This record gives sequence, C-alpha cells and structure tokens, in this order.
Amino acid sequence: MKKYLFSIKNNLFLVLFLLIILTPFAVNAQVDVVYNDLVWSDEFETNGAINSTKWHHQTQLPNGGSWFNGEVQHYTNLITNSFVNNGFLNIVAKRENYTNQGVTKQFTSARLNSKFAFLYGRVDIRAKIPTNQGTWPALWMLGKNVNEDGGFFDAEFGNTGWPACGEIDIMEHGITQSQPEGYIQSAIHTPSSFGSTVNHGGTIAANLGNDFHVYSMNWSPFEITFLLDGVAFYTYNPAVKNPQTWPFDSEQYILLNIAMGGIAGNIPSNFSQATMEIDYVRVYQNILDDNEAPINFTASVGEVTSSTIELLLNAEDNSGNVTYTISYGDENITTANPSGEEKSIIIPNLTSNTTYDFSVAASDVTGNEYANNPILLSATTTGFTGCSGTDTEAQQGSFSIGYSYSFETIGNDVQITFELLDTDKVGVVAFLWRQNPFTEYQMTNLSGNNFTYTITEQSIGTTISYAVKFAYAGGLSVTKYFSYLVGDDCTLTINPTTETDLFTFLNPTKEYIHINSTVPIDKIEIHNLLGKLVLVSSTLNEPINIKNLPKGMYVVSVYQGNKKSVKKMIVK
Repeated sequence: MKKYLFSIKNNLFLVLFLLIILTPFAVNAQVDVVYNDLVWSDEFETNGAINSTKWHHQTQLPNGGSWFNGEVQHYTNLITNSFVNNGFLNIVAKRENYTNQGVTKQFTSARLNSKFAFLYGRVDIRAKIPTNQGTWPALWMLGKNVNEDGGFFDAEFGNTGWPACGEIDIMEHGITQSQPEGYIQSAIHTPSSFGSTVNHGGTIAANLGNDFHVYSMNWSPFEITFLLDGVAFYTYNPAVKNPQTWPFDSEQYILLNIAMGGIAGNIPSNFSQATMEIDYVRVYQNILDDNEAPINFTASVGEVTSSTIELLLNAEDNSGNVTYTISYGDENITTANPSGEEKSIIIPNLTSNTTYDFSVAASDVTGNEYANNPILLSATTTGFTGCSGTDTEAQQGSFSIGYSYSFETIGNDVQITFELLDTDKVGVVAFLWRQNPFTEYQMTNLSGNNFTYTITEQSIGTTISYAVKFAYAGGLSVTKYFSYLVGDDCTLTINPTTETDLFTFLNPTKEYIHINSTVPIDKIEIHNLLGKLVLVSSTLNEPINIKNLPKGMYVVSVYQGNKKSVKKMIVK
C-alpha cells in the first residue's frame, strides 16, 4: 500500500491533508471519541539507524539476568537488530550468541521506547509482523510512570510498579497457540487482571506475515477500543473505573519489539531470524481549544426487554465529539460518541416489570454542557419471556456447584446468559459454543461470573443448541449443550401446579411472603429467573422475610413429600 510508483511521503502537506480529512471517516462509527490532529509520528524516511530523537533502545536486563515471561533474547542497540531501510523500520530477531551485562544469550532482538508520551488519543501502526514459531512480535504501551530500570522515562518518572502503571497491548502475536492461524490479540493489564488477563480480544488478520496491516488503538477517558485495518474488534470499558481497573488516566508511551521463546513457545532448531517491518507510527489527539457547548441534544427510549432498556442519544458539538452522562437510581454511566451520530446505550441487569427513570445530560469532552440539561426519560421493563434454569452437568471438566442459564427471544435475536455458580474458580472468562457448525464466541461479562451473548437474526420456530466454556485459572469447565426453540417463552408457561396445588399466597408482594397451605409443607424454595436459588425456608406458619430480594419476578416452589407445586411471584 505504501510503495506506489510515486512516494506519497515526499509530499508532507498532502499526507497531513489526507490524514486529517480521510482518516476519521474510517473509525467514526466504531469509537466513542474521534481524534483528528496528528501530534506525533515517525514515517521512517531516513535509511540507517533509528531516529534517536524519537526512539530509545531499552537494553538493560531486569533483575535475574533475563527478560520476563521466560523470554530468551538480549535486546540490543545493534544496527543489525533495528534499522531503517527504504522507508520501513526493521526490527530483527536473530539467532546469534551475544554477551552483554555479563550474560550470554543465543538470541538478539530490539525493544524500542518512544520518547513521546501522551494522555488519550489514537495510535495507528502499519506493520508486517513475523509469524515464525517461537517469536512474539508486539506493539504496545506502558504508563510513563512504570518503574522499569532501563526504560526511557524510568529515571525521572518511574515511581509505579507493573501492572499499576497500566499496560495496553495494541497487537501481539505468537502467544495464543490455541487460536486459528492469523489470529492477533489485543489486551489490557491492570491490577484487577494481569498476566493471563481476562481483558483481551482478538481477530483474524488476512494473510498475516505477508501483508501489511494497520493496528490501531483508540483511547478516550471512557473506553479503549482496538481496531484492525479500521475495523473495531475489542473494547475495554469496565463498569467501575478505579485504580484497580482503570490506571489509564496518565500518560503512556509506545513500545515496539520482538521477544523470543518463553510463553511464545519453543524456537525451532532451524530458526535463523525474523523481521517485523513498520511503515509508520502515528499518534492523533484533539488539540483545538473548545469553548462551545453541544447543541440539538435529543434523547429517547429504544428497545425494551425484561432486563434491558435502550436509550437513543444524539447531539452536535463543534469539537466533533459529545459526552453523555446517564443517571438512574444509584447508578451513573458516562460515555461518548462522535458529534451528530446517534448513540445507543443498553442499560443492562434490570428487573422485569419495573419502571426506571433516567436523567441524561450532554456535554463535550472539555466539559461545556448543553444549555437545557438534563433530559428526563422513563421506561418499564417487560415480563421475562424465555427459558432458564440451573444445572451441574459438564461435557468437559466439572462443576462444584453448577451454573444457571437463560435463553430469551428478543425480536429475531436470542439473548443467551450463563452464570457460573462455583465459588472456587478465579479469573473466569466465558465462551459460547455453537454445536453445529461448531463456533466459539467470547461472551460479555455482566458482573461477577455472569456472562451474556446475543445471537442475531434468528428465525422464529427454529431450534438452536449452545453450551458455554468457562475458563479460569488452572483449567476449564464446559456445560452440556442446551437446545432452545427460538421464540419459546417457557418460563411463562410454568404450570401453577406440578402435581397438586399445595399453596396460595398474596401476589404481587413485598417485604414478606406468607404461604397458605391446607397440608403440611416440608420446604419452600425461591429461584430468580436465571434459575439461581435465592432463598430456602422451612418456616411454615410465619411470614418469610424477602426484604433482601430485588424487585422483579421469581419462581416459588413448595414441597410436601414427593409432591411439588410451582408458582410465579412478583416482588414489588
């Protein structure tokens, strides 16, 4: 793409013009804040050594004489490991004996630090990466405050350990051997999850290793989005942002390197060298002073389900971006979107048959507020229309307690939700398995070990079959496959009596439920609509305290001997 019959890089004015005019349109609809102004770049125009005003060779070994993750390379400042040729930066990992700092290693490579650090913006790196077994090419970022001896900023700013400094992996390859060919990964490391972090996403790059691709990271105060060739594939946006989950409110710098071995796997005996070629590194921010507030702010309610309410927001601002703040109950959500583009916000984890009031305000990223803030909205969730339950059966691994599951048809989509009930598993991530043809999808974490994924454009009346793989520190467990008839709302077809009508109670209710029965009762169970047991009681002649149950719909089961009776209950 870069090397045409003429060199576009010879005309800097044209390059800057095209970047400013064309680039935002590639990412507008996929990121929350669009960054337009090129503030730093290296186009690698001059053959020979790297530009020392822009890059620093990080060569100092960490304590113990080896790099992290079991890597086996020396990073050097040798021109054979990093150099510019014909408009490309070359980072070369080589098999060669090399002694430095009193340590001899059999491989050399290069690790470059940018001498530029920034807070919020977009990074675009056009590169062709090696795919040799045992290589780990990476384009990534670290907090400027990281305490890492030998790093460019360490001497002056290095007062924070890893991962408290925050790490943003724009692209890495070679450490996900279980993934298909061409898979590249982006990841986030924070005190809340690091090392084998649960905060990662990936995608397939066509003809990886032979073609150049643009690897991008868009970082706003609200979320971090990763893109391949202008297409977003993973967004990190924790519900709670604090130093544990969001150390991304301070400057970060860029790193480029190829590591060898370690978690990248064994290096073949015939390996000689591998090269990562980088066409350019570009950083964009918004540097224009902004004193104008947003205009034309509208807000309305979109699709409503039993557990979600969609809010549709739109406003215009001269800066090109609008920030929205949504408040309801004790909850607050802040997000952003390009000016003039409708933003859909799905409010999750709501209780069915419940009215929610929302206060929505618009401002720009600078803080200028819309003149008539806020807009007030109200919506009521529907009754649950799906199938749910709990189970313990596993097709791989095992479950100590089990899991709950829920299938709900919403229009022509099916929302699938699974919750791991085991309390002995840590670092849990979930992947939805389609049975035929087999396909794996990473699920979205709602809270705790509760995960969801929505299957779109399904035909009412067809049967689908899905399971969930829960992966965690030290192993994995896979549920059995569940078949679901799209459009079925079997929860609402629960028979009032399974064998006999054992009881009655006042419904809807609140604070207490009083079971009336003409026969002796052995046990009372209350489940939520995900099938999770939330209360067990053998109190038969006194009101049962349900003050701790959130408002919504539940299933009450009453047992007498081998008889069972089931009824729905609404808590107001």
